[in-house]
Amino acid sequence: MAEKKPAKKGSYSAQDITVLEGLEPVRKRPGMYIGTTGPEGLHHLIWEAFDNARDEAMAEYADDIEVVLLPNNLVRVADNGRGIPVDIHPQTKVSALETIMTTLHAGGKFGGEGYTVSGGLHGVGISVANALSNYACAIVYRDGGEFIQEYKRGKPQAKVKRIGASKDRGTVVLFTPDDSIFEEISFDFEKIVSRLRQQAYLVRGMRVTIIDARGYAGKLDPHGIHYIKDLKLEVPSMAFYFEGGLQSLVKFLNQTEKPVHKNVFYVDKPATDVGVESVEVALQYIDDITSRILAFANNTYNPGGGTHLTGFKTALTRTLNSYARKANLLKEKEENFTGDDVLEGITAVVSVKLREVQFEGQTKDKLGSVEARGAVENVFGEALAMFLEENPEDARMMINKTVLALKARKAAKAAKDSVLRKGALEGMTLPGKLADCQSDEVGETELYIVEGDSAGGSAKMARDRRTQAILPLFGKVLNVERARLDKVLASDKFRALVIAIGAGIGDEFNIEKIRYGKLVIMADADVDGSHIKTLYLTFFYRYFKSLIENGHIYIAVSPLYKVKRGKEVVYLYSDEEKNAYLGKDAVLAEEVDALEGETSTREEEEEGKDKKQQKISVQRYKGLGEMSAEELWETTMDPARRIIKKVTVEDAQDADKVFDILMGTDVAARKSFIQSNAKLANIDI
Repeated sequence: MAEKKPAKKGSYSAQDITVLEGLEPVRKRPGMYIGTTGPEGLHHLIWEAFDNARDEAMAEYADDIEVVLLPNNLVRVADNGRGIPVDIHPQTKVSALETIMTTLHAGGKFGGEGYTVSGGLHGVGISVANALSNYACAIVYRDGGEFIQEYKRGKPQAKVKRIGASKDRGTVVLFTPDDSIFEEISFDFEKIVSRLRQQAYLVRGMRVTIIDARGYAGKLDPHGIHYIKDLKLEVPSMAFYFEGGLQSLVKFLNQTEKPVHKNVFYVDKPATDVGVESVEVALQYIDDITSRILAFANNTYNPGGGTHLTGFKTALTRTLNSYARKANLLKEKEENFTGDDVLEGITAVVSVKLREVQFEGQTKDKLGSVEARGAVENVFGEALAMFLEENPEDARMMINKTVLALKARKAAKAAKDSVLRKGALEGMTLPGKLADCQSDEVGETELYIVEGDSAGGSAKMARDRRTQAILPLFGKVLNVERARLDKVLASDKFRALVIAIGAGIGDEFNIEKIRYGKLVIMADADVDGSHIKTLYLTFFYRYFKSLIENGHIYIAVSPLYKVKRGKEVVYLYSDEEKNAYLGKDAVLAEEVDALEGETSTREEEEEGKDKKQQKISVQRYKGLGEMSAEELWETTMDPARRIIKKVTVEDAQDADKVFDILMGTDVAARKSFIQSNAKLANIDI
């Protein structure tokens, strides 16, 4: 028998079991409640506070909500709803306001008649925002009075008290995120506007005002219900109010697009399915090959979709097939539309209201309520069939669009099969210009996609042959924003790239088969190089989005300058870095700018005991092709010294819109976007 190891010192008894009380679990493990302590988690505090106010509007007790960013990272969310109850809760023996603000899983959404439907599920929203704030305050107007309670890191500083009489009604919540919890306290006004605009579309008749008063230097008293409107501050602000509901949202999403049919389909009806209050759907096809579908459950956005989206897709496919056959728009010998066919070019919003909503996780990414599928299938399917019958011209255009998608799918499949078959038959004979690496461990391998044969040659000499592969691709590539898969695969460059990645494309793409852990786009640090990077990013976003989502796509950052000062060699990546480094040699910096790519030198007397002459030379790189293999390795390819930027997508909806504007065919929209954002660009001329 093996000898027992000596027991480690320390006890393990009942007294060693830690019990976290109140909001301590939130502060101990914030990521469990808000997902991350980065920017997304920070903004999640606003979403939780806003959702409480929005639920009052959904229940038709409120119609006006204000969200204000104030100095010193203070956030204010106010509504004109019923006001949180302030009487003593029978179970907790303290005010209902204190219970809601300081207790997890407490609220009016777990039964009773507080809310028929609500966006909340776990009841942790406002209490989590309170727990993760240095300071918070709740002001309630109801029952003819004004009531207040303040908190520090989730703990009440005193009992709820009545501070005066008031005829107003509603709730004001103020909070300052805890800087010991969050990586950085920096709210994105545009991000907040985008999110709350979306909510205004979803609740017809609800006015949402968002104000950025962070730079306001005057005196502020943020306790009142509508004090911002009264002060009329000259600060950035936005207000939204829509009577059209999801119809208005679809029109907004398609404002820069070319509609295939005139009328926007819309239905908003009660559902007969148990547990489902209503189903609301709006859609319109546009001249595009991608789909834009937003799904909501109780006005909570579900980026992962769920049962309601499944019901929508099923009903859409079935109804369009049925109508196409009946109207003889789909010939007898032609196969039925698939789910992919009917989704091509569609902009749609699906929203369901449920009594007991079930999400997958606190972040509410995906709806799991099974009853939603049947409800959407029935309500949407019947309404769409009626719409097609009553609008034959719209129906014909929708079906024609889908027929084109079917034909394109067949052509794309043939092209894709040809490429994949070619890649499989060639076996180890990968694209001719590919210099593959020796290792087959995906965790350490990298594929450099290099623009230009000259730079590609230097990269091949510079690389670490064991882990780094080089694929030179000369010249600008196809803009795939409006190109179908067969056109994409007709491109020699993209076909070579698809084969090199080795994981297929389209519905046969399998991320587990990728041959490289990192795909690094390497192009010149100028306008043309930026254009080429954008073209490749468009390709990856449209056809390999999961590579971006899983952190496999990178952009190499190459230097603009090489500076030698005596024996010292420094690479600098911007004009600011160059000027800061040269310091007193500002005149030399100006000379370099004038020479535009040439080498400028100067000899100056260095202060030292030998009074030696020190030579300074500054070289400005016009492109990667000017770099030697040694320079390329030192600056751009050596994992210990290089700078590479991981490509991420924080908001897929916004990213999709930007790609569509910049790479699409609407010149006016692109011009407007560039003019509006020109000041944000860092342009190297």
